Amino acid sequence: MTTALVLSGGGARAAYQAGALEALAEMAPDLSIPIITGVSAGAINAMSIAAHPGPLLAAAQSLRREWARLTPDQVYEVRPRILLRAVGRTVAGLVARKSGGPILRGLLDMDPLRGFLSACVDLSGIRRNLDAGRLRAVALSATSYSDGCTVTFVQGARDVEMWSRSQRYATREALTIDHVLASAAIPIVFPAVPLGSRGYFGDGSVRQAAPLAPAVHLGATRLIAIGMRAERPQPMEAPADPDYPSSAQVMGLLMHSLFLDSLDADAERLERINDLLRRMGPGGHPVLQPVDLLLLRPTRNLGTMARNYPLAVPATVRWVVRSMGGGRRRASDFLSYLLFAPPFTTDLMDLGYRDTLGRRGRVEDFLAKGPA
Repeated sequence: MTTALVLSGGGARAAYQAGALEALAEMAPDLSIPIITGVSAGAINAMSIAAHPGPLLAAAQSLRREWARLTPDQVYEVRPRILLRAVGRTVAGLVARKSGGPILRGLLDMDPLRGFLSACVDLSGIRRNLDAGRLRAVALSATSYSDGCTVTFVQGARDVEMWSRSQRYATREALTIDHVLASAAIPIVFPAVPLGSRGYFGDGSVRQAAPLAPAVHLGATRLIAIGMRAERPQPMEAPADPDYPSSAQVMGLLMHSLFLDSLDADAERLERINDLLRRMGPGGHPVLQPVDLLLLRPTRNLGTMARNYPLAVPATVRWVVRSMGGGRRRASDFLSYLLFAPPFTTDLMDLGYRDTLGRRGRVEDFLAKGPA
């Protein structure tokens, strides 16, 4: 069986994956994961694991150490004059109804993240792991602003085949920091990233309707995916006198649609196909075969956890979020995606570690069983 690791996006919430991976590696020290795919912030984690020279446990522990020292000023820079100028240009463009060049290039600057990743991740390790046979392929997805397609950039063995489907395709390239930044460039929040002659790219979650598909295309028959949505979400009580939704609350819902909904929908779709193939029996389909899925998810609402750390982001970001109605109880989801602060991310890693250890029986059963 060929196992793949699928890491979804979610901004600062992706710290949860570091803790989950450490627990997974402790439970299965001999686990081999030759295929790794990532999108958005999950692309950062995927590159770190794929480039590490050691076993999975050492790679996960290294990833956790980097997250533990990551602060907002190492991820993005807030320049008040640029922020105000961008808003002013947007308003002026709407009033004058001008067309032409781009009006808004991103509210936050990602250059600090570029410097951080360049210092802590040696991407040449991917090539060494491929040559040593420890890795078969690593893939990152981004959204092309030129054609609107989801493009999956693959660095892998020579016999790994590329694919092309409706609104998504794969291309073979040596991965760089620019590919990671492009995959994680949330529209409007972060500027688009140019990738050579291919044009500008943004967050890979924008149009990725099938986040599990790249791993399956690369030959995986067993998937370990780590998502960001709580396993048992608690329905919120409807307020007696509901307020009109704030901008921050709306942005939080949009973030959910980018980072959470697609993985859940794709997991349900995969299980339906698996069930159909199993009902068909051996030899029931000439091409398709069941693909086992282990989906690890938080036991708590990560947005709710963010309410405990409202002062952990730069003052300018707090002002922007507050002006969007981010102080309301239901608006903390938006803040959680930007909360790259050790108090919050450490809590997320601890939760990921505990949650995964708490599913020991389920994980061991999944890893022990043979082909689907």
